[in-house]
Amino acid sequence: MTELESYIHHHFGISPDDCQKVSGLFRAETLEKGGYFLRTGKFCNKLSFIESGIIRVYVSLPDREVTQWIGTAGYFITDLQGFMFRNKSRFNIQALTDIRLFTIDYEGYLTMGKLVPKWHEFEKLLLGKCFVMMEDRIFDLISMTAEERYQKLFESNRELFNQVPLQFLASMLGMTPETFSRIRRKMLS
Repeated sequence: MTELESYIHHHFGISPDDCQKVSGLFRAETLEKGGYFLRTGKFCNKLSFIESGIIRVYVSLPDREVTQWIGTAGYFITDLQGFMFRNKSRFNIQALTDIRLFTIDYEGYLTMGKLVPKWHEFEKLLLGKCFVMMEDRIFDLISMTAEERYQKLFESNRELFNQVPLQFLASMLGMTPETFSRIRRKMLS
C-alpha cells in the first residue's frame, strides 16, 4: 500500500481495493525547491498529495507577501477554489524544499466517482476536512493571542521552525516577523 493509499484508507475508511483504484489515477511527480506548483492568475488543474517536502501557499500584495498555508507530507495541496470551481488562482504555490507529490488532474478527479461507488462520501469528507482546517485557522486568528498561536504551531509542527524561513511562519500566524522573533526569544528563554 502506497503512502497515498494508506492515507486515504486511514482517514476516510475506503477499502484497500478502492484505494488502489483511486491511487491509480494519480501520477508521481517532483518539484524542485523554488519551483511553482501554481502561480497567481493561472487555472489550477491538479490536486496533489504531498509525499515528502514542504510547499507554501501565498499571495503577493503590493507591499508584502502573505503566507496562507504551509503544506507538509501527508497533506493534499491545490487551489480549492480554482480546482473545484474552475476560477483563476489568487495564490502562488511554491516548493520550499524539493518535493515529491502524487498528482491527479481535474479530468481524472471527475473519473473517481465512476470507479469508486463510495467516492462521493470520500469527497465530502475531504472537503469537510479542508473546511474545518480553515475554520480552525480563522478561529485561532480571532480568539488566540500571538503567543498562543505561536505555541500551538510549535507544538504541532516543531520541525517547520528549522526548515521554513521564519518570516513565512510569522505571516501564516498573522504577525510581523518582529513580533514572531520577540515571542520566539521569550519561549526559548
